[in-house]
Amino acid sequence: MSENEETAPRKPGSGATIADVWRAGPTSATTPLVVRLTRPEDFAAVRDLQRAAYPEIEPWSDEQFAAQVAAFADGQMVAEQNGRVIGASSSLVVRWDDYGVNHTWKAITGDGYFTTHDPSGLTLYGAEVVVNAKRRGNGIGRALYKARRRLCESLNLRRIIAAGRLPGYREVKEVMSPELYAMRVVWGDIPDPVLRFQMSQGFHFCGVVHNYLPEDAPSCGNGALIVWLNARYAPPPAAPAQGEAP
Repeated sequence: MSENEETAPRKPGSGATIADVWRAGPTSATTPLVVRLTRPEDFAAVRDLQRAAYPEIEPWSDEQFAAQVAAFADGQMVAEQNGRVIGASSSLVVRWDDYGVNHTWKAITGDGYFTTHDPSGLTLYGAEVVVNAKRRGNGIGRALYKARRRLCESLNLRRIIAAGRLPGYREVKEVMSPELYAMRVVWGDIPDPVLRFQMSQGFHFCGVVHNYLPEDAPSCGNGALIVWLNARYAPPPAAPAQGEAP
């Protein structure tokens, strides 16, 4: 899947994290949208969202979902309204220098099991955002991205990085490179829904990752590398020099 984003270890948030307590503005006149942590009973609903959004890509298994929650519960969120899961996001913490520009989704996520989650890292990596296609435009994606930004801030991480889909690229691959396609999206010439939305959420386009997710046929396997910088990041105090008082 993909987006549709070093120091001493930090402890994840307590059971009542920002994902639990944060409430988005209502998307209907009566029922608010709630962003909360993913629970085992949500797995099937999130998998259904994945099947609908990415019919060419195999959805996650219960084993992958469970491994993600076990590795980093605070990074796994769902958007719920009227008791129904209508969106989801997944993220993990990594040491970005271990991966860099030419990473793949499979390598950086441990093939979706998040065995690569490293609490000593400074980067919150966005592995997935998926929204009910019939509910797009109702603030679900904005709610999930906002909750993820707040998680980044609460953990005092330096940034969020992700590689978003370029779902319109397949239609023009014979006449332009993925780099030109992405740049024309940035310039406003092409209304690609994913990258344009991510830019509206404060992310910056950094380049194209080739062979990021080969199964993503509409993107021809490419991903748009994006970053959001945490303006509230506070570098840890330098360790005292040898012989100095702490």
